Amino acid sequence: MSDDGPVEGRGEQIQQAEREAARQRLLAQAEAERIPAEETTRAVPDRRWRRGQR
Repeated sequence: MSDDGPVEGRGEQIQQAEREAARQRLLAQAEAERIPAEETTRAVPDRRWRRGQR
């Protein structure tokens, strides 16, 4: 019965390591897909939709 603690602790350590690895993969993917601000353009509203114009 005294072995239950270390087994649970080891399982928790493995889960924590897996969560951290998944977090790192997500961050790497997000960085790879990131578009630099310099390459984006500002949205310009369509003049037709401005108030008071048809």
